[in-house]
Amino acid sequence: MAWLALELEVAAAHAEAMADALLELGAISVSSTDADAGTAQESPLYAEPALAAAFAWRRNRLTALVAPRTDVAHLLEAAAHAAGLAAAPRATTTRVEDQDWVRRTQSQFGPIRAGAHLCIVPSWCEVPDDDHMVVVRLDPGLAFGTGSHPSTRLVLAWLERSLRGGERVLDYGCGSGILALAAAKLGAADIAAVDVDPQALEASAANARVNGVELRLATPGALAAEEFDVIVANILARPLIALAPELAARARTGARLALSGILDAQASEVGSAFAPDFETCAAASEDGWTLIAGVRR
Repeated sequence: MAWLALELEVAAAHAEAMADALLELGAISVSSTDADAGTAQESPLYAEPALAAAFAWRRNRLTALVAPRTDVAHLLEAAAHAAGLAAAPRATTTRVEDQDWVRRTQSQFGPIRAGAHLCIVPSWCEVPDDDHMVVVRLDPGLAFGTGSHPSTRLVLAWLERSLRGGERVLDYGCGSGILALAAAKLGAADIAAVDVDPQALEASAANARVNGVELRLATPGALAAEEFDVIVANILARPLIALAPELAARARTGARLALSGILDAQASEVGSAFAPDFETCAAASEDGWTLIAGVRR
């Protein structure tokens, strides 16, 4: 079986975020070289949590290995959006013959702990031998959210701390459905998961079947007018700011809110956008990413 190697260049300041996004969206591996010098100062094979590259380079050349039938244009657009790039970079593609890439991929993605008891476990891994563990089965795919990115782990840990059982939950921008799945496993009674990307909704539906849980899946415009007890959104700062009125309208009085995908430097601006309707605070931070939590007035 042949695979596709995608080669693209990005500004060094965006290399880590772009590499993280490609891996979250299903790339088997990503390596990096100094595009300006044309030599490989580092060329690691890595999966998470981030690219360990020296940002003294002005531009980085990333090489990502992906499945042969990957929609390359869609992948690059989704990764660029997740990484905060204004536009998707161009990429050249090369066929790569099978070198047991599946096994190499599986060796890179293992169980991921988020919080005290929540664990994200790929299908090829054994479930941890712990009766108190809450397990979500999830494989990497072409939708954001495997648990490897700090922004996702922050919300997963928040859900574990916050849910008591029986809540009505909205996962806005669900991607792979990881947050909605975790909410279901943690006892939420009714979970709506919305995304503008049909591929994300398909991935969420497939992951719900694997985990034996029920999600109400819809595009944002198709979601019925209703209020929720808990709202989570792991997107990016700018879209979150724009969504503040929509999320406020979906939250009942006293509803709890968790926002992620926010760089530490952006936390104040995002918090201010939600302040008219929510009591907000920066609740947690990891590797430069902040989670903002709030309660609906």
